[in-house]
Amino acid sequence: MSTAVSREPAVSREPAVTAVSPTAPPGPANRWLSRTAVNGALVLATLYMLFPLVWLLTAATKDAGGLLAGNAFSFEGFDLGRNLSDLAAHGDGIYFRWYANSLLYAGVGAVLSSLVSVAAGYAFDKYAFKGKEKLFSTVLLGVLVPTTALALPMYLLASKIGLVNTYWAVLLPVLVHPFGVYLSRVFSAGYIPNEALEAARIDGAGELRIFVSIGLPMVMPGFVTVFLFQFTAIWNNFFLPLVMLSDQKLFPLSLGLYAWNSNAHAEPTYLPMVVTGSLLAVIPLIVAFVSLQRHWKAGLTAGSVK
Repeated sequence: MSTAVSREPAVSREPAVTAVSPTAPPGPANRWLSRTAVNGALVLATLYMLFPLVWLLTAATKDAGGLLAGNAFSFEGFDLGRNLSDLAAHGDGIYFRWYANSLLYAGVGAVLSSLVSVAAGYAFDKYAFKGKEKLFSTVLLGVLVPTTALALPMYLLASKIGLVNTYWAVLLPVLVHPFGVYLSRVFSAGYIPNEALEAARIDGAGELRIFVSIGLPMVMPGFVTVFLFQFTAIWNNFFLPLVMLSDQKLFPLSLGLYAWNSNAHAEPTYLPMVVTGSLLAVIPLIVAFVSLQRHWKAGLTAGSVK
């Protein structure tokens, strides 16, 4: 007698594969909303940044009464000419002495600091020496240290060697710019091919001549970028001159206008001079950025396209 054995069909244990439909591109409405949101954010950011400049431009046309009355955004009682005359006449023209000091500190300091940064960045990139990366890391640590924390040690050092109340007290501390050294190394790696340096060495050129004749011209966009960063930082520098200087004839604009603003609470006649002087103080920054705009844009895009 035979027994029938029923067999169940084999069940596949492979996971089921579900078809995934490709993501559809955003429609015209979504793209329009995205563009509108981005453009709206850019417009708000632009207005936010231009608002202080517009206030400064209109407030410089007011006398002390107009400023105290809060009518800074109207052009009624246009008094810019008188404010400029008072600015030039006050203190035997001390304002323009401060202006010249700021140009000296920012111009000379930024040029020398950029040269030091570019030379250091070039050396870190092109030369191999013992402890190079450790030394470079130590330089980068300077980026993390706020300048206000170094003001007192620098004052004590300057006082010991007799540099307090001199131009050198403001110029020497700004010559070393750790972030500029980092940027210069990046620019050197992206702009200066090693083959060009090797060809110059084969032709018998010395290392200094190679840097001056080949390295520095090739890395000029980086030099301009570091220069603009340093020029802006030194022009707006306040705490270091406050610590180092007590002679008004050596003040930069930032410190001189601060002194006038402190007196404005007791003598409101200082208010128009402070506002007008602040407006004139913006001009060198605008001129620097506009005149060096081509090199600056090239520097910002360095390494983005190989």
